Amino acid sequence: MSGSAHNGPGRFITFEGGEGAGKSSHTARLAEWLRAQGIDVVTTREPGGSPGAEAIRKLLVEGEADRWSGKAEALLHFAARADHLERTIRPALAAGKWVICDRFADSTMAYQGYGHGLEPEVIQTLYDLVVGQDGPDFTLVLDLPVEEGLKRAASRGGGEDRYEGMDLSFHERLRQAFLKIAKAEPERCAVIDATQPMEKVTADILDAVASHFGIKGAS
Repeated sequence: MSGSAHNGPGRFITFEGGEGAGKSSHTARLAEWLRAQGIDVVTTREPGGSPGAEAIRKLLVEGEADRWSGKAEALLHFAARADHLERTIRPALAAGKWVICDRFADSTMAYQGYGHGLEPEVIQTLYDLVVGQDGPDFTLVLDLPVEEGLKRAASRGGGEDRYEGMDLSFHERLRQAFLKIAKAEPERCAVIDATQPMEKVTADILDAVASHFGIKGAS
């Protein structure tokens, strides 16, 4: 999504991808590796990441698949994101910490834009209003076939399965959306093949982050 990376001293990394791609696991693994390099790291997620945003998360990830229109969903996501940025992300970056977020604004463009057909201009306007100059420095897109991702997501269980209930064509649009976003912004995004064994995916992520930020000792 167009918009400059933030100006604070910290660094902001996001994970993106469809359901079941392993974003949460790899957020934790990357954070552990960065801490081993002596970097102060905050991990967070969207929707959520602050008390107000977590309250909104429940509205988005639970309930019937057709609970909201694309426009209503996008507004809820950006309301949560405004609180998340204000209370969690911006203070951490200003303090020189690195922030790793499991999903961010690219997910809104993919899910509500490409998935639900909301006009990209509407999402970009909301992005400019809410995120402004505080977009991610680097984004890792975990890519895998839709059926495999949904199978992995179903094995997790739990009540946060609203998006998993949407049809296959919706999820296929999501996958293509993330790949298009990455292709459009190659200086910000790296696509990682998430069909590989976990250790190989981790190694690819660490290599990509080390290369992007000039950190020694990934491999």
